[in-house]
Formats: sequence, C-alpha cells, structure tokens
Amino acid sequence: MNEADPGQVPLLSVRDLRVNFGAHAAITDVGFDLGAGETLGLVGESGSGKSTLARAILRLIRTSHGGVLWRGRDLLLCDATELRRRRRDLQIVFQDPLASLNPRMTVGESVAEPLRIFAPELDARARGRRVAHMLQRVGLADDMHERYPHEFSGGQCQRIGIARAMILSPQLLICDEPVSSLDVSVQGQIVNLLLDLQRDAGTAMLFISHNLAVVRHLSHRILVMYAGRIVEIASRDALFAAPLHPYTRALLAAVPSAIPAPGAVRAPAALVEGTSSRPLAAGCAFRDRCPHALPVCAASVPPLEQVAVGHRVACHRSHELLPLELRSPQP
Repeated sequence: MNEADPGQVPLLSVRDLRVNFGAHAAITDVGFDLGAGETLGLVGESGSGKSTLARAILRLIRTSHGGVLWRGRDLLLCDATELRRRRRDLQIVFQDPLASLNPRMTVGESVAEPLRIFAPELDARARGRRVAHMLQRVGLADDMHERYPHEFSGGQCQRIGIARAMILSPQLLICDEPVSSLDVSVQGQIVNLLLDLQRDAGTAMLFISHNLAVVRHLSHRILVMYAGRIVEIASRDALFAAPLHPYTRALLAAVPSAIPAPGAVRAPAALVEGTSSRPLAAGCAFRDRCPHALPVCAASVPPLEQVAVGHRVACHRSHELLPLELRSPQP
C-alpha cells in the first residue's frame, strides 16, 4: 500500500510534530499519513524518538508543536470529553506485557475494562461472552479469565494485552516494540496473531520495532527515524531493495535477518558504530557517522524530499545515491 490517496482524508495525519523535554528536542518536525487498514513500520535505534512519537500521537505526553489529525480532526485540539470518546478507536500494545497489566485485576477484568468504559449498554453476561471469545481468539482458554497476570508467561501476557486492545475493534493499533521482550519462538506467534486480527478487523497499525525482519513481514510502508527526525520513508519493497539514506543502509547491512534482495545497495556494518542517535546543534544529525558527509551537512538540516514515487529521503546527497534505474530521465 502506498501513501494515502490525495483525494481522500487519511485515517491518521501527523503534521510537523515536535516534542521537547526541557531543552532537549525528542521529536522535530515529524509528519506522515497512515491510511485505513495500512501497516506503517517505524524503525530506528534506541533514543531515536520512536516511543515518544507513539505516545505523542495518543496524547499520552505533551507536544510542543504540530498536529495529529484523526480523520481530519486534530486530536491535540480536542477537549477531554471528545478525546475520551475517540480513544475507543485508538489503542496501544506496550513493550513490557506484564508491566502493562494491572496486577490486582484478573485477566477477565482487564480485557473487559474497555467494554465497561466504552460499551456501557452491555450487561455483565454480554461482556463475559465478548471476553471469552476474545481470549479464545488470541489463543487463550476462556477459563483463564479468573487468573492474575503473574500466573502467565510473557507471551501469554502479551496476548492478554492484545486482547484488551482489540476487543473494541479499534481503527488504529499502535504496537510499541510488542515482541522485543519475548523469546524468538514466541515472537512469530504474536506477529501472526496481530496479522490475523488486523485482517479480521481492518485495523491500521503503526508497528514500532528494532527487528527489521518482523517489520518487513508486517509492513506496507516503513518509516526510518534518527535523532528525532524522519530520515527516510518508502514502501517496504522499495526500502529493502534500494535504501537511500546512509543510516538506513547501515541498519539493513548490520542485521543478518534483514539482508536486502540481490542487487540491493549494501553498506558496511561499521557505519552504525559511534555516538548513539542524538540531535546536533545544526545540520544533519547523522553526519558524524556518515561516510558521505559534506560541509553542507554541517551547515543545514536536509529536508525530507521525494526522490522517487512514494520514496522520501532527508539527505543532501540522496539524488547522487539514487540507483540509476530509479532516477528520472533528464530532458
């Protein structure tokens, strides 16, 4: 799936979003669209702003500038009553499955809580039936509803968290590193579960992960962040076949499970060594780690520009790095 049809209002539209923590800029001028039913993968090293972006979209943290448009309505301008009403369509699955569940509530109570809040017309029996069905849907026996989170494994707790998030059939599900704390054998099960639930409910997903193989399996498009900015956004196939930003190339080259297709541009894994993702006083934040850096990279921040259909890159040398077959013909 490509970017949203220009003639249609995107499901989610983030515009020039900024988040400051004191004098530190955690997110700067982030903008993208997400269409109904689409999965947008969000990748970047620790500290790049991925989780901060997820929480800013849901108004779990305060933003400094910009807009988060949900079906054309800016969530940042909604009052508390309207925001609460819209939250039934906006759900999140957190990284730590056990910490995200209330230890004093049974599994059944946790999964039923969204129904008590957003579907008060349901009686206890109807809620119980919905909870039992959802527990079965995520691969748990319905007779587990009276047990507590500490009685379950990490993978089971994540299934419970997914059941709680999906019981309202939200239109957008944000997954913040949902498989990073799980065993490899369990990660695939959770990913396939998310795909099945997404297909059944038609839910759009913003999927945050360090695991590029998982992101490649799930996503229609992929957004790469570095030091709080978007440095590249493209369709899944285009990004893995021909990554254009030096940081994206380094990410793909450094992870054996995310080897690009034959003929794709590769970069040495050593590129990712050095200072971790952080904004600099001026210019491109990646320039100190980039083998292609020029004086202009220290003088100005490169804009996020389209270099091919649906493919945008923030790099002063993006057109030079563009493979010949993707370049527009010269007049």
